[in-house]
Amino acid sequence: MLERLLLWLVGTIGQLGYPGIVALMAIESSVIPLPSELVMPPAGYLAATGRMDAGLALACGILGSLIGSYANYWVASRVGRWVFVRYGRWVLVSEKSLARSERFFERHGPIAVFIARLFPVARHLISIPAGIARMTLGRFFVYTSAGAGIWCAILMAIGWVIGKEGKSLSRDLVYAYSHRAVIILIPAVAVLVVGYGIWHRRRTRASATLKREGRGG
Repeated sequence: MLERLLLWLVGTIGQLGYPGIVALMAIESSVIPLPSELVMPPAGYLAATGRMDAGLALACGILGSLIGSYANYWVASRVGRWVFVRYGRWVLVSEKSLARSERFFERHGPIAVFIARLFPVARHLISIPAGIARMTLGRFFVYTSAGAGIWCAILMAIGWVIGKEGKSLSRDLVYAYSHRAVIILIPAVAVLVVGYGIWHRRRTRASATLKREGRGG
């Protein structure tokens, strides 16, 4: 079934063009479970075969991600947590996963948005606690764009490589490459998290020192 869906998406994106990428990635970044692994590799494949511009396709992927993420953010900021707790199970958002996202967001803020955009499931969930916390829209868009841009570029590169090698775009190939990408991303993100943790700890200590000195003065 996924194989047929992937081939259908190649044809659909080819027919709808760049607006199709925007629409499909907006759906992917909302609470509707459409994997980005089924959207951006076909765009990369079409770019490799000369039927799309890679830069424009990537920009459309990022734009679609922003639209879908903002939809989650807007709903969460307007109606609050209870709607997702009550109805989230219908779109694969459990109360447990929502609470986990909220705790992570409360501790680490903007970097949580960036990192979450690089991994499945967390990718669309992170917009909900961001909306509930009413994160500044400018920061939300910047960190969402950065994370989504990296992931979309990776997925497009997968489709590009498959296209340049003259192979058919199959589910097995896409997921094999995607899993390798995630494995490579994990240590890179780990280094980023460690660096952020060191910076955050130093900043917290410096802030505490300033407060003590202020009280002492």
